[in-house]
Amino acid sequence: MAPALLLVPAALASFILAFGTGVEFVRFTSLRPLLGGISESGGPGEREGPRMSSGVGSLMATETVKSWMFRYFGVLQRSLYVACTALALQLVMRYWEPVPRGPVLWEARAEPWATWVPLLCFVLHVISWLLIFSILLVFDYAELMGLKQVYYHVLGLGEPLALKSPRALRLFSHLRHPVCVELLTVLWVVPTLGTDRLLLALLLTLYLGLAHGLDQQDLRYLRAQLQRKLHLLSRPQDGEAE
Repeated sequence: MAPALLLVPAALASFILAFGTGVEFVRFTSLRPLLGGISESGGPGEREGPRMSSGVGSLMATETVKSWMFRYFGVLQRSLYVACTALALQLVMRYWEPVPRGPVLWEARAEPWATWVPLLCFVLHVISWLLIFSILLVFDYAELMGLKQVYYHVLGLGEPLALKSPRALRLFSHLRHPVCVELLTVLWVVPTLGTDRLLLALLLTLYLGLAHGLDQQDLRYLRAQLQRKLHLLSRPQDGEAE
């Protein structure tokens, strides 16, 4: 196991890579189709890209691979998973090949649809990304990104998940991608749905569907946690009002 002084920079580097990839993913999935602009191409084709990204995430999420990673990387297991997934997404976005002359399933051309449909899509994308960011209020993203594991290890506090309630552990085991509906909106609600976008949306939808396993008990717990967090955030405002 690496010394503690090396664990912290490694976890931070993984987090920075994931954060930068997230910003680039917003540009790739929302800004490019809504505002235009085509990135350079020249690498894995549009068929291989999404399969590679989802394949890396699915492979590294299996119990066998997770056990092997924990055996050799210890508390850096989650950070390594995050870094590999981010790198796979970077490759997909960097070498994505648009199909400008391929068949188009739908496209808003005639007025007033050519004006209102892109505007509606833009509003829905903004709302979806705001909802995704607001989920930070509920989910422990420091743990999901691998930072908390290293922090707790350096301070000798043990495993972060060991301190969570059984209901939280149950939720986390069913859902490690807590942004399914919002991402589906971003993927499918676009002014023009061409072949490349359709392939991207289909494969990522399949991946999200396989990673999503919520039931009614999980949803009740999630709703209770959101209400509790919102109540805590509203407390200072109530105090100032008094």
